[in-house]
Amino acid sequence: MLCPTCKENHNKVIDSRLTENGSAIRRRRTCLSCSRRFTTKERVEQELRLTVIKRSALRVPYQRENILAGLENACYKLEVSEEELQRLVDGIEEDLFANHDREVTTEQIGVYVGRRLRQLNQVAYVRFMSVHRKFQTVGEFVDEIRDVRERVAEESPAQQSLFDA
Repeated sequence: MLCPTCKENHNKVIDSRLTENGSAIRRRRTCLSCSRRFTTKERVEQELRLTVIKRSALRVPYQRENILAGLENACYKLEVSEEELQRLVDGIEEDLFANHDREVTTEQIGVYVGRRLRQLNQVAYVRFMSVHRKFQTVGEFVDEIRDVRERVAEESPAQQSLFDA
């Protein structure tokens, strides 16, 4: 592992911890050349490679960071922690890799994201869906909010009072 400061490959691990529900290892390292400390993460590389088919029919390799970036935008200024977002992406990836062998569309990814995000934070869900579904009118936005309210009433009646205010 190259030191980010001096670019030397002379370092030692001083601490290792499991992160992201055991799917990654966080290692704290110290450079033996310049004495700088830095952190690295190790993750098992998925042997199964997914190709994402975009709306434009362009095919690109799957990248976890794209889902995380979309979630961060949807959760901007909401009380959703980085750990919650990482767990959410882990769950979405479980769904993707369990249900798709080689290719997945952005539309299908959006469904997985929406399902899990709706359970985490309903405001973030509506924000995400407004971008994912490309709402063109205020009516489409209002319909989505109405749908969220109805689902909350069905799934957890105690939560409905939050929307009635």
